[in-house]
Amino acid sequence: MTTINLKDFYAWYTHDEYIDVPDEVAEELKADKRYEAAYRRRVTRNKAQYSLDCDDGIENSACLHEPSPEELVLRQERFFYLWNALNTLPETQGRRVEACVIDGKRYSEVGRAEGVHSGSVRGSVLRGLESMKEYLKENW
Repeated sequence: MTTINLKDFYAWYTHDEYIDVPDEVAEELKADKRYEAAYRRRVTRNKAQYSLDCDDGIENSACLHEPSPEELVLRQERFFYLWNALNTLPETQGRRVEACVIDGKRYSEVGRAEGVHSGSVRGSVLRGLESMKEYLKENW
C-alpha cells in the first residue's frame, strides 16, 4: 500500500488529504500525471496554442457549423430577392448603396470618388435602402 495526497492529483481538493491505495493505483495516477505534463510540454514546444482572437479562421471553424441544404436554398433565395431589390434602384443610387452597404465604404470615400458631397451620398443611400425595403415588402 502507498500513501498519496489527493490534492496532488485532483484540482478540487483544496487541502491535503492522504489516503492509502494499492501500489498499482498509485503508479497509474503518477503515470497519468507524467503524461499530462509531457502533453503540456509538447503543446508549448510545438506552439500549438490557439487563440480565438487572432483572425486565422480557427474561431469560425470552431463556432460555425456546415449549413444544411435547406439553409443553403434559403440563403440563395434571400440573395436573389436582395439582388432584385438592388437592381430596381436607379443606377447612381444602386452604385452608392452597393459601395456603402455591401462594400463597406464610407460616405466620404464614395462622395470623393464621385465628386459630390458626402451628405448627398448618405441621403441617396438611405433613400435607396427605403426603396429596397418597400420592394421587398411588396414582393417577398
